[in-house]
Amino acid sequence: MPERKTVQKARRDKRAGKSPTTQAGEFVHEEIRKVRRGQHGARSPQQAIAIGLSKARRAGVPLRPPAKGKAKARTRRSAEYAYEAGQGKRKTRRQPRVSRAVSQTLKREPRSTASRAALSKQARSAASRRSASARSAAARKAVKTKGPAKRSAAAKKAARTRAPRRR
Repeated sequence: MPERKTVQKARRDKRAGKSPTTQAGEFVHEEIRKVRRGQHGARSPQQAIAIGLSKARRAGVPLRPPAKGKAKARTRRSAEYAYEAGQGKRKTRRQPRVSRAVSQTLKREPRSTASRAALSKQARSAASRRSASARSAAARKAVKTKGPAKRSAAAKKAARTRAPRRR
């Protein structure tokens, strides 16, 4: 069950006209916080992200399942189920035994998968799979919904991070 604060943040993002992936990002952040706090672990950063995306879909974020060929059939089926459940097109069956088994398994997984280093490595590898033009287009789209104050803050941060590298 996602925290109420997370659902509110996702709704705020939706009102601001941000994309479903940005709305789902709130759920991914929550999942990473949970792993870091030690509530449970994850086998890999990708698993923590996948759990967050699934929670987002179930909470009603209109995040479409991956297209054919983009992910394993099992992953796509799971994402479709979560998406339909969130959109009210399917009734979910409560499975306490399965839920308990998943919780127990996650508790045995490592916590280090949500470390800064692990997430940084995952972000770099994910970005490297995209073309430069795709990354640039994503950045341009993000700028549109940022607003002047946040845009200014982001520009200042970029200048700060570039400065040490110039030497």
